[in-house]
Amino acid sequence: MRTFDHIGIPTAEPQPKEEYIDQFKLHLTDFRDSVNKIEYLRFDEGSCMPELVRTKIHIAYYVPDMKAALEGKKIVLAPFPSGDNICAFIEEDGIAVELMERRKN
Repeated sequence: MRTFDHIGIPTAEPQPKEEYIDQFKLHLTDFRDSVNKIEYLRFDEGSCMPELVRTKIHIAYYVPDMKAALEGKKIVLAPFPSGDNICAFIEEDGIAVELMERRKN
């Protein structure tokens, strides 16, 4: 079962309190600072993130089992570590859907 977490919106405009992730050439805001759980993403030239993530909104969900959640899905970005989570992006309904699983210690 998926649990809604946030919405990601690509932007070309710098946003307050952006953080930079060099690995992805990505500036992003912390959705936890947004009453509406919005994460803004701004990509530098040459970002390795898939075009779908760079150009369309995404919806993010927590999943209890990443492997099961990816089964039979169109994967646009394979699982990668991100903070306390493992994240991946799939395509559904023409947009990117971010799946996140909390890392097990």
